[in-house]
Amino acid sequence: MLSRLMSGSSRSLEREYSCTVRLLDDSEYTCTIQRDAKGQYLFDLLCHHLNLLEKDYFGIRFVDPDKQRHWLEFTKSVVKQLRSQPPFTMCFRVKFYPADPAALKEEITRYLVFLQIKRDLYHGRLLCKTSDAALLAAYILQAEIGDYDPGKHPEGYSSKFQFFPKHSEKLERKIAEIHKTELSGQTPATSELNFLRKAQTLETYGVDPHPCKDVSGNAAFLAFTPFGFVVLQGNKRVHFIKWNEVTKLKFEGKTFYLYVSQKEEKKIILTYFAPTPEACKHLWKCGIENQAFYKLEKSSQVRTVSSSNLFFKGSRFRYSGRVAKEVMESSAKIKREPPEIHRAGMVPSRSCPSITHGPRLSSVPRTRRRAVHISIMEGLESLRDSAHSTPVRSSSHGDTFLPHVRSSRADSNERVAVIADEAYSPADSVLPTPVAEHSLELMLLSRQINGATCSIEEEKESEASTPTATEVEALGGELRALCQGHGRPEEEQAMVCLQNPLSGEPAH
Repeated sequence: MLSRLMSGSSRSLEREYSCTVRLLDDSEYTCTIQRDAKGQYLFDLLCHHLNLLEKDYFGIRFVDPDKQRHWLEFTKSVVKQLRSQPPFTMCFRVKFYPADPAALKEEITRYLVFLQIKRDLYHGRLLCKTSDAALLAAYILQAEIGDYDPGKHPEGYSSKFQFFPKHSEKLERKIAEIHKTELSGQTPATSELNFLRKAQTLETYGVDPHPCKDVSGNAAFLAFTPFGFVVLQGNKRVHFIKWNEVTKLKFEGKTFYLYVSQKEEKKIILTYFAPTPEACKHLWKCGIENQAFYKLEKSSQVRTVSSSNLFFKGSRFRYSGRVAKEVMESSAKIKREPPEIHRAGMVPSRSCPSITHGPRLSSVPRTRRRAVHISIMEGLESLRDSAHSTPVRSSSHGDTFLPHVRSSRADSNERVAVIADEAYSPADSVLPTPVAEHSLELMLLSRQINGATCSIEEEKESEASTPTATEVEALGGELRALCQGHGRPEEEQAMVCLQNPLSGEPAH
């Protein structure tokens, strides 16, 4: 009898799994779930913990054993989806960016979206011109440290904060100038809302990049935004397709197809190639969900979609949540006392260190850094315009709410637009593709080029960790070997290789 009870208890314990979810402020929420628990159960636990009602904009992201990122499906078992050994680690992130974040009903929701976009800025997903970058960073500074105080904020105080993948001293001075002279008196909530209003007007707002190649073999980033489907190449948005023009999404193996019907019955098919079949399927599923969320009037219109022309072949998928219009109608009915918000303040961030306690550091001194940068990037026309020029300040930033200006992207007929001063190249760790099994040296070189500061105006720093000329040449040879067969110049091939993910950190 006792043995039966013990065996039953043992089986019960085996059916419980520990889950850790990393939140947007880099804190962690840990809970225990049953073996058969659905994704919706875990998501509801998180939203209850956060006191979040406008929850349809958010989701839970995880990385499978093959290093492919996924969104947790709420109608399926958590354990079966993760396919990894417990304890499980996931991330709470914005999945559907609000078309107008200022219209969100509750401040807690706006704060969480603010944290997400701040991460996007740091990891290079939200890329913009330097004038916009300085203003966005100043809003973050005002929200996190308040008004400028000469007693607390010495000369160069903005250099202690890491807002972007790359910084320059001129940009830091511009950030401090705006913070000192134009944002005084703004509360954290006001600064966050102004930040959201500004971010919403940018071409890369809401972009979760999927690295692909076009039919010519050129690297591109595909993304789905509140306004439609976009393709980014170099420093330009080369395609913008409104959601009402997208008629079909399909994939076969590593090939992704987007069917478009534009004015005057003009029909086109855009074709792109993902790194792996798994990455292509993830891209397709993201497209299906985004199209349903932003395009449909009500969730009852959602249909099961097949990846193939034949319904009984290929993959089938169905979006299971509410659509944007329903979410906004539901939000309008919220009537409760605003929940208390516990802002992150000066707590250091593990993966989004916009708040750090030391000066900005770089492992590569000025002269060597410039040599490495030029040796690999020379010849890339899209990188000739440096992002480290002095930002041009907007005519008025004000100390109150910015007037709401609806983005013209959804109404514009212009398909090509310059998005920034430099090429779009988000941090390696945020790309939803499997991790490349490259060497540690290659990883370091990639981070020095794509993530570290490359301003030639910086003071010379210690050369302790600087690669020698021999090491750089050796790494260059490795890059060329990795990129053989793409039919492009060596420098461009190197850039394409370095855009592949080299880190599996799932918390971005």
